[in-house]
Amino acid sequence: MASASVSASAADTDRGGVAGPLCPAIFAAAMARLGPFEPAPRLAVAVSGGPDSMALALLADDWARARDGAVLALTVDHALRPEAATEAAMVGRWLGAIGIEHRTLRHQGARPASRIQETARHIRYELLVAACSAEGILHLLLAHHRDDQAETVALRLAAGSGDGGLAGMAGQRETAGPRLLRPLLDVPRDQLAATVRARGQPSITDPSNADRRYQRVRLRQDGVDADELLARAGKAAAARGEAEHALAAAAAELVWVAPEGYALLDGAGMARLPSNVGLALLANLLRMIGSAGPYGPRGEAVARLADASRGWSRGMPGATLAGCRILPWRGRILVCREPAAIGPDVQATSGGIVRWDSRFTIAVPPGVPISCRVSPLGIARPDSGAISGVPGPARPTLPALWSGDRLLAVPTAGWSRTGHGPGDAVFRPRRALAGGPFAVV
Repeated sequence: MASASVSASAADTDRGGVAGPLCPAIFAAAMARLGPFEPAPRLAVAVSGGPDSMALALLADDWARARDGAVLALTVDHALRPEAATEAAMVGRWLGAIGIEHRTLRHQGARPASRIQETARHIRYELLVAACSAEGILHLLLAHHRDDQAETVALRLAAGSGDGGLAGMAGQRETAGPRLLRPLLDVPRDQLAATVRARGQPSITDPSNADRRYQRVRLRQDGVDADELLARAGKAAAARGEAEHALAAAAAELVWVAPEGYALLDGAGMARLPSNVGLALLANLLRMIGSAGPYGPRGEAVARLADASRGWSRGMPGATLAGCRILPWRGRILVCREPAAIGPDVQATSGGIVRWDSRFTIAVPPGVPISCRVSPLGIARPDSGAISGVPGPARPTLPALWSGDRLLAVPTAGWSRTGHGPGDAVFRPRRALAGGPFAVV
């Protein structure tokens, strides 16, 4: 983690010790650490309208224009507050007035009944990543700053997190779509507020940021020792880096991920790993193949599964966990989607692209019927033996194109009943196996 002393330099502090606007050169240095970027980079910026994200939009726009690039600002309306739509439109007008393209992404689902902040965060990332993928944007900038980082570490410390959690938010993270970049993690909240004031840029105050029902708000209002927490996060980040390296090496050696959306794991090899690495590998594999919800399997459940798998032999039923079915398969452990946990059917349009079960991006072939949908293959069997190489337990979970009760195509198998072609299905789950760029081998 870079030193937070950057924000205390004379160039960025007004007389009297009051934080001044962030120097563009310091922002450019932060972006350079997050590179590389393509020529004329196009960036997306998540903009809620608060001073933090408005400052990021202004800084990113200046940075991109200096490199013949552009910024797309994305505001998510969770539909949790009646005034949110009006505020999103106001943000769009503000940014449009200074030449920044803006788009509002509105959540269309039901309002969450519990864990509102966590669920809203999950929905926000889903919408932002999907918008970037649709636009072909490779980099999504988030406005998390130094104070956010300290609060995150404090929350995870209270929850008993290990090094992985205490390291805080990463400056960059790969997804199945854009890279998530946080160039402001060393910048205090006050300095971002000073940045928008210096530009005469209005911003919005979200009332939920003062609602003491939320633990993060209570921490913010009561105050945290940011220096101590960030020093602790730096040590944890170093330990996390070592663990991620070990995890990536183990994944490359012991896991085979099929483009049909299942994986085979060398169980004997996993048992020889250090316990923390083996359990992390299994947990990440479940999150990748299940890929259905915002919360991963609990550590104790993963440990029980790992212990049980050591005694499995051919023909045993295995177990289910985190939306996955796990069972012995020809000397290895098969991890595939649990049929009962698969998401709802998705209507498909001829020549369109759809996202199915949070795991597959499917290009629908032209010429399919209007009523076509993407559903699991289930017990249906193509008549060409196209799926004969897929393990039996994984076959029902393959994405298939249907028109009513008629099976039209199985895109992952390259099989089609009619002359319009099978379409394309790319296995792109939300989470990579080992934290790096996702790859199917």
